[in-house]
Amino acid sequence: MIRRLLIANRGEIAIRIARGAREMGISPVGVYSDADVNAAFREALDETVRIGPGPAAESYLDGAAIIAAARKLGADAVHPGYGFLSERAAFAQAVIDAGLIFVGPSPAAIAAMGSKSEAKQRVRAAGVPVVAGYDGADQDDAVLRREAAALGTPLVIKAAAGGGGRGMRVVDDLATFDAALVSARRESRAAFGDDAVLLERYLHRPRHIEFQILGDAYGSIVHLGERDCSIQRRHQKVVEEAPSLALDPELRARMGEAAVSAARSVGYTNAGTVEFLLAADRTFAFLEMNARLQVEHAVTELVYGVDLVHEQLRIANGEPLRFTQADLRPRGWAIEVRLNAEDPAHDYAPQAGTVAAFDVPRAPGVRLDSGVCAGSDVPVFYDSLLAKIIVWDDDRDGAIARLRATLAQTRVAGLATNLSLLRAIAADAAFAAGETTTSFLDERGPALAAYTGQQSAQALRASIAALLRSGYAWRPGGIGIPLALEQDGKRVNVSADRTAHGWRVSGDVVAEVPFDAPAPLADSSIVPAPPPSATAQRSGTVHGSGDVTAPMPGKIVSVAVQAGSRVALHDVLVVLEAMKMEHRIEAPVAGTVSALHVATGDVVAAGAALVTIGAA
Repeated sequence: MIRRLLIANRGEIAIRIARGAREMGISPVGVYSDADVNAAFREALDETVRIGPGPAAESYLDGAAIIAAARKLGADAVHPGYGFLSERAAFAQAVIDAGLIFVGPSPAAIAAMGSKSEAKQRVRAAGVPVVAGYDGADQDDAVLRREAAALGTPLVIKAAAGGGGRGMRVVDDLATFDAALVSARRESRAAFGDDAVLLERYLHRPRHIEFQILGDAYGSIVHLGERDCSIQRRHQKVVEEAPSLALDPELRARMGEAAVSAARSVGYTNAGTVEFLLAADRTFAFLEMNARLQVEHAVTELVYGVDLVHEQLRIANGEPLRFTQADLRPRGWAIEVRLNAEDPAHDYAPQAGTVAAFDVPRAPGVRLDSGVCAGSDVPVFYDSLLAKIIVWDDDRDGAIARLRATLAQTRVAGLATNLSLLRAIAADAAFAAGETTTSFLDERGPALAAYTGQQSAQALRASIAALLRSGYAWRPGGIGIPLALEQDGKRVNVSADRTAHGWRVSGDVVAEVPFDAPAPLADSSIVPAPPPSATAQRSGTVHGSGDVTAPMPGKIVSVAVQAGSRVALHDVLVVLEAMKMEHRIEAPVAGTVSALHVATGDVVAAGAALVTIGAA
């Protein structure tokens, strides 16, 4: 029996697993990197051990260090959470070889499903439909180029060894295939330690539907219904809900049976997720299987009344499933949104920094899974996820209403987040109608941006009013009071002049503010701005010196120019890896590279000079 569980992960998932373990009388312990010395998740654990520096490759991906920590802490089992080592068959085997229980599938099942190529071959043999493409073992560039030409565009290059959007590139023109292949391989190697890829036909406007499965060591496998995860950015999920409006009982039964067949094809045990793409004509195809607990598992828990972490631990203890497929019936509707430290206005660029304020209102039907609080640092080394906000109600309309109310009162400050985008999605008419596909954000972009702009302007005006009411004296002689605020990482400068009826505000915001203006909106992510000298440069732009700067802290993974190179507008200069994503730093002007300040492998701070461009 598991008595002391080491959680080989961090953030909100470490807290979530620790809570589930403690409820079962199991002591949760864990590990942390130098970047997480003050992280909130450490307080949720009975004991923790340092395993290395901030970069994941030197800490959370160091399997030997984690097993050594488990021994030191007296753990008898290891839970990998999701991400990091959760789908590494070699790590699962090493845990077992160390005499510990691995809370997850067998190493053989992880290896089979962890390789997207082998997974497709296995489920195809089991009669499950798959997306057309190439999943062969020959990874020669010429072979992949030939297969891509035969498949045609649009196509997608995918990392064979992982998921979560890492190592994935969409190719619309075969002329860009080689560059996309190099980038996909590099990102896959950094994230999963393996640069093998597969090719698939890129489907237009499908829904992304996944089924939660559980299997015990005695051959019983069940599914716990579907989740609709179609709203995505960078091929990563933003909104998830259960059940899906697109499925009726007959289609749900067919897809659920296919999910169970996929799991049976590898003798699957413990928790996992089978993902499908669903076309408008109700045909579906296997996409991949994630051999682990999913980020979005909470919506399934709320709808089916099953604690998936508890079930994972029971199965790992050797217990049989406590229910059959007929026992599992959905109740109500759940929606989850991912609150990320990222800037949707700048291609969802991830953000690092300190969370100045963090408040999500709690109420019946609202669940918060979070790894941060006010004062938490968001490191550059890991995923940008701050929290998952999950709501439940008797039906979808009720769940959407609860989501809107919760997001309206949520407050995050100190760094840019996607909170405004989440509010816009929750308020969107197409979302309310259930018209969600993987193209949702691209197609609804203008409507979402308009809503976000309206909310941002309202929040700014209310915050300015609050500052003016907080004790500022008016200044004589027509000299306005200068105010500076920061909203989602962007500086806002205004001047306020006292009039007979209130304040006239001019500058980046123009408004008339009465003396009795309301207090700032509770959902505002606005804070007084720091002095300009302390404000980090957040975009790669040419400044007075001609320097192109880093938009965020990160690691240089590729340099495309050298001193003397002539560059055109939008030519790639360097590729920066930050928060598990690659970012192309392009030339903002045409000219000649007069100086190169970085090399591959360098770690740079936000605002650091990367390249100096002189006149053309």
